[in-house]
Formats: sequence, C-alpha cells, structure tokens
Amino acid sequence: MNSKRRSFLKTAGTASSVAIAAAAGLIKPTEVLAVEWNKDAFAAKGVPDAMKAVGAAGAADSKDILIKAPDIAENGAVVPIEVTSKVAGTHSIMLMVEKNASPLTANFDLTNGAEGYVSTRIKMGQTSNVRAVVKAGGKFYTATKEVKVTIGGCGG
Repeated sequence: MNSKRRSFLKTAGTASSVAIAAAAGLIKPTEVLAVEWNKDAFAAKGVPDAMKAVGAAGAADSKDILIKAPDIAENGAVVPIEVTSKVAGTHSIMLMVEKNASPLTANFDLTNGAEGYVSTRIKMGQTSNVRAVVKAGGKFYTATKEVKVTIGGCGG
C-alpha cells in the first residue's frame, strides 16, 4: 500500500474523530486546559529578576526542601533532578539554574493536596547552583545544590 495513502487515511481518521467528539460536546474548543504561564519570570536573565517576577524575592532558606541531583553531571543536556518539599501546604515548586541564559527552568503547580515532590530532567549550560523555590502558605522557601557539568547542554 502506498505510504502517502496510509498517511492521508490516518490523518483523515483522526480529524473526523476529533470533529465527532466536538460535535457531541465532549471537546469544547473554547475551554483552556493549560494554566497561564509567567512570561516575565521565564524571560528573566538572572535569578534575582526571576525570583522577583514569581514574587519570591525575599524567600527564606529551608532545610525542609531536599534536592536530589548528581554532584557531577556528565551531560548538561539531561540532568536528573528530584525535589521533595516537607514544608506543610506546598503549593508549587520551581527550579532555577543560576548560570543558564534563562534561569527559571520549571514551574510545577501542585493542587488538591498533592505531595510536595517533583522529578524531571533539566538542561544546564555549565556548572551552576540549582535552586528549588517552594511556595507554601503564601510564603516562599528556597534551597540550593551545586551541580558540576562536564559537557554543557545549552550549546556548549
């Protein structure tokens, strides 16, 4: 069978399924499923500016935030990071890499009593401090860990 024909049939089938679901009211095109993102925080060029943009300029250091990351990352393109917050009422966890061009790397909102834990992989251009910023009870808390990078992941 011709590959172009298969591709066309597959695309047509998917499009018709979406159209039927929309017509049945299962999908509402006007409904937004994504949370609005903080453009200023992600566009900030330094950690102080990013902290200010998220409202965490006066964040207090906390030993209740645990950052699990390698001491030495062989490849900065995929650095595994885990953050556990033992701060009661954790509402969000943000990750910042101080020497990245855009320091705010991730922002996780936790709802409905979710556990204060995230696990992800981030890019790091060079050896830097990784900062976890936790919002809990309307206050901000922070912890840092230095990660040494042998091969840069941001074009280095």
